[in-house]
Amino acid sequence: MGMETKNAPPVTVDEVELGVLDEMLSFFIRSLSIVVSRDLDEKLGDLEVAKGTGKVSTLLLVDRHPGIRPSVIAQIIMRDRSAMGRLVDLMESQGLLRREVSAEDSRAQELYITPKGAEVAQQVRAIVGPQSEAFFSDLTLKEQRVVIDALRKVYRRKVGFTS
Repeated sequence: MGMETKNAPPVTVDEVELGVLDEMLSFFIRSLSIVVSRDLDEKLGDLEVAKGTGKVSTLLLVDRHPGIRPSVIAQIIMRDRSAMGRLVDLMESQGLLRREVSAEDSRAQELYITPKGAEVAQQVRAIVGPQSEAFFSDLTLKEQRVVIDALRKVYRRKVGFTS
């Protein structure tokens, strides 16, 4: 049973004592992920990559690395093979990317940006910088660098980057 309290139950957020949650990095990361994703979706508006996870990352990675394999993107965005397949199917049906069979390995696919996808990627790049700056404006630029450097360090280790 949890800790009992003598006070009335909270009726507003300001009355809630988070307890151990206030020290759990995973709680804050998960909560902020939801809020920052909603904010980004709002800024992306009607672009095909709004609403959902993985579309922005996939689009930008394919635009930056023509011929990248879906399996590589799946590892980077931490998706399983079937989820990545559905994501590529969707983005291909939206005309954002196309796939080709690899000349080196006929079992492998390569992804390429379409002209429409390149246009959307350019629009996304123009949105994500200002959106991130505005969303995290409570932090100084130095604090933002510290946070991103720390998260990048953990992310790269968990995803399997060797350099």
